[in-house]
Amino acid sequence: MDLIPYLVGAGIAVAVGLLFIYLFMTAETKMAGKASLRAIETYAWQGEELVGTEASLKDRVIAPMNGKLLELGKRFTPVGYVESSRRKLMIAGRRGPEELDKFLAMRALTIGLIPVFALLILFVLPSGGMKMWMLLLMVVILGIGPDARLNKTVQARQKQVRRSLPDILDLLTISVEAGLGFEQAIDRITDSVPGPLSDEFNRMIGEMRAGSSRQDALSGLEVRTGVEEVKSFVLAMIQADTFGVSIGRVLRAQADEMRIKRRQIAHEAAQKAPVKMLIPMTFLIFPALFVVVLGPAVMNIMDNLK
Repeated sequence: MDLIPYLVGAGIAVAVGLLFIYLFMTAETKMAGKASLRAIETYAWQGEELVGTEASLKDRVIAPMNGKLLELGKRFTPVGYVESSRRKLMIAGRRGPEELDKFLAMRALTIGLIPVFALLILFVLPSGGMKMWMLLLMVVILGIGPDARLNKTVQARQKQVRRSLPDILDLLTISVEAGLGFEQAIDRITDSVPGPLSDEFNRMIGEMRAGSSRQDALSGLEVRTGVEEVKSFVLAMIQADTFGVSIGRVLRAQADEMRIKRRQIAHEAAQKAPVKMLIPMTFLIFPALFVVVLGPAVMNIMDNLK
């Protein structure tokens, strides 16, 4: 296969992208220069040094470009997508005020690059089936790439929370039954058991110390994790506070239940393994096995027929 057309297409794509960034940076630099000229009268001298230094490249170029992309992302975003993305980022542990803006800006950038790369693939590369496959692959990567990466991060973090929840509940049960309070037990456990769930418990304790009630802090824990097992634990703790049930007894029951659920999830994954192995065995292992076993017999039959 001749790789020259593909290399030419990739080079043109990179050149177009760099040209786009250069033009955008030039426009933003000119606007920043005009703004600096208008604001230069507000600068004052202290001794021989000028108060108000030149803005960095990030402030002059990257921040305005990010703002433009964010504006485009919010303008063409479907209804409810922003709130859904904010919730996913919160569950993924990315709760900074700028995380949502970065995600929407990246989303707008990838969507805007689809027609550019589509034109390059259609008019630069030679005709054939490979062109359509590359076009489809490009649309898939740029179209759903940011969302797929975010969903994968959310699933990985939720998996870590599910795995660590039974162990943390066991330690909480032992600590509470030994005489510690619920908050003191959480402080003791989270310091010795690092992980996403420990971080969420620390945040919950911080909210309670800041003045939130235990029910509100537990509800926030459920929202930040988005895990059904944590929801069951939160509901049981809220009911225990409401009806005055012993916390140690509730924690013991929840620890036993979570341990059973973790075992059931492991059995379910084990049952899915043969089905997942069927595809690689059918298309990869069995053909090679047939070639090794039946190949000599087929060659002998062909020689005898000749």
